[in-house]
Amino acid sequence: MKLEQKERIEKLPKKKEIEEYKAKQITVLEGLEPVRKRPAMYIGSTGEEGLHHLIWEVVDNSIDEAMAGYADEIIVELLPEDRIRVTDNGRGIPVDIHKPTRKSALEVVMTKLHAGAKFGQTAYKVAGGLHGVGVSVVNALSMWFKAEVKREGKTWIQEYRKGVPLKKVKAIGKTRERGTTITFQPDPAIFPKIEFSWRKILDHLRQQAYLTKGVKIIVKDLRKQGKEINYQFYFEGGIISYVRHLNRNLIPRHETVFYLEKEGNGIKAEIALQYTDEYTETIFAFANNIYNPEGGSHLVGFRTALTRTLNNFARQRGYLKEKEENLSGEDVREGLTAVISVKVREPQFEGQTKSKLGNPEVRPIIESFFSEVLGFFLEEHPKEAEAIIAKCLLASRARQAAKIARESVLRKGALEGLTLPGKLADCSSREPRESELFIVEGDSAGGSAKQSRDRFFQAILPLRGKILNVERTRLDKMLINNEIKSLIIALGTNIGEQFNIDDLRYHRIIIMTDADIDGSHIRTLLLTLFYRYFLEIITKGYLYIAQPPLYRIQKGKETVYVYDEKEKHEILKKMAQGKEVQKLEEISGINIQRYKGLGEMNPSQLWETTMDPKARTIKQVTIEDAEKADEIFEILMGAEVAPRKKFIQTHAKLVKNLDI
Repeated sequence: MKLEQKERIEKLPKKKEIEEYKAKQITVLEGLEPVRKRPAMYIGSTGEEGLHHLIWEVVDNSIDEAMAGYADEIIVELLPEDRIRVTDNGRGIPVDIHKPTRKSALEVVMTKLHAGAKFGQTAYKVAGGLHGVGVSVVNALSMWFKAEVKREGKTWIQEYRKGVPLKKVKAIGKTRERGTTITFQPDPAIFPKIEFSWRKILDHLRQQAYLTKGVKIIVKDLRKQGKEINYQFYFEGGIISYVRHLNRNLIPRHETVFYLEKEGNGIKAEIALQYTDEYTETIFAFANNIYNPEGGSHLVGFRTALTRTLNNFARQRGYLKEKEENLSGEDVREGLTAVISVKVREPQFEGQTKSKLGNPEVRPIIESFFSEVLGFFLEEHPKEAEAIIAKCLLASRARQAAKIARESVLRKGALEGLTLPGKLADCSSREPRESELFIVEGDSAGGSAKQSRDRFFQAILPLRGKILNVERTRLDKMLINNEIKSLIIALGTNIGEQFNIDDLRYHRIIIMTDADIDGSHIRTLLLTLFYRYFLEIITKGYLYIAQPPLYRIQKGKETVYVYDEKEKHEILKKMAQGKEVQKLEEISGINIQRYKGLGEMNPSQLWETTMDPKARTIKQVTIEDAEKADEIFEILMGAEVAPRKKFIQTHAKLVKNLDI
């Protein structure tokens, strides 16, 4: 610590350098200039997520009108030339003169940060666009932007270029309609790649329709001339429909979906839940229609009330005997699918991405609302109550069995690295930030990987055969499986209630399997394990997938490793020098080797193609859409056969490099 302070003192600028820091060095960015200077501060990134965030910001304004009760239809259109048009039938943005700026209110909203009706409590009781920067940020990051407002019997328009108005707001005709239309074209100078994902847009808008019951959202793809694609989302049941949608491939424990809608103390809450035969929980928390992946005060209140209410009911009805311990939070959430949606007048989010709700007053209110209504539900629906409590008691017994198994399997010494699994070839470094763990399929590939690795920072854990499918297995059964047991001990984090990400022994965990069907299956099983039981390893960015080459192409002294079919074709085309690619393999001196397994490579080849940090390609595993990921894992690895069969039939044509 002292050494760090000394270094800082030595690096301080001299007096002369300090004196040159004067007013002339201060840069003031006017209007929307800060947004164009630092776009990631406002939309998260200038990649795919940031690009789509522009649409969400504009749609949020229309959703706010719907939540306030003034709009019931929103149309989102994808147009040619990378343009997006969003139309609602709400009140229309005001166009009268804003006295402090002496400009039309429309222009103020579109060109000023932190300008909007959402800061007061009159125009909107609740709103998703908390900071009032949404639509003006979209304007700033668009090469062209147009606002069209229908209100007070007239149609008003204003156009902008990179956030700067081209002309004043003007009326262009009469109308009996009302509402707002925003059309924008993202600036390619800001976004390196402008490519809107139809699937991503549909998924997001479907979710918004579930959260705003009674509102119709129409989505149109007009990018290809003469070919219009149309979708409509309308859910009278709101989040009840959402829970049924989430559980459509699962087996519910009870038919009736619990639903709560209650308002008080400036907070409106909606909660829907249903239990299934699954072993994991699926909970989505929203505040003002904004998804909060890290939860927050509303989720804490929900979980506290759920555990307390179910325990009280189980005690009163004799399901839990006097000497039996209470159901834990983990017990009551096993197999639970829930959607929590709160509307708050002044939400406090952590960060611009709004991933966590911070309002402390929300927790006791949700706790109170939920405890009361869930208690009534259990009393009035004895059949559903019995099914829910039975599920929780089964989870409790399994947890206690798992605790005993965990204590016998994962001894304290093992987790401290004193008794690491014998098959693990550990690295000599004890610094997690520089250490890597390769999870390798089979002894053959494991042996090759052990010989080719850099022993200082690379550890190898070979797995024998296919690991257990954890989607269909409880924790107590998992811990008996030797392969999973070895992996848990090697990671060092423990599992279940005792999981601690701070104890992770490697900050790069790399799944390295063969490039065939068996390898893909093993990789899927491992991804299921990490998604269900080590999710934080994925969200922290520690999980990767190795990319071994498919081919080794040699011509004379030249050797090229190829990682996909397209690259192979390009290399062969280059080597053909005018000859037909199909005949190239017949030419003397050309050798093409297809790698079906890692064990087919010698250690030096495996190192230079797949393990050397300077040359390799590894893919980081991310969770772009938690709902979609959860659904796909359930389809592929769950107990229901019909959804899996349908998925395979739908996607079979997309499979490449199929080995039969």
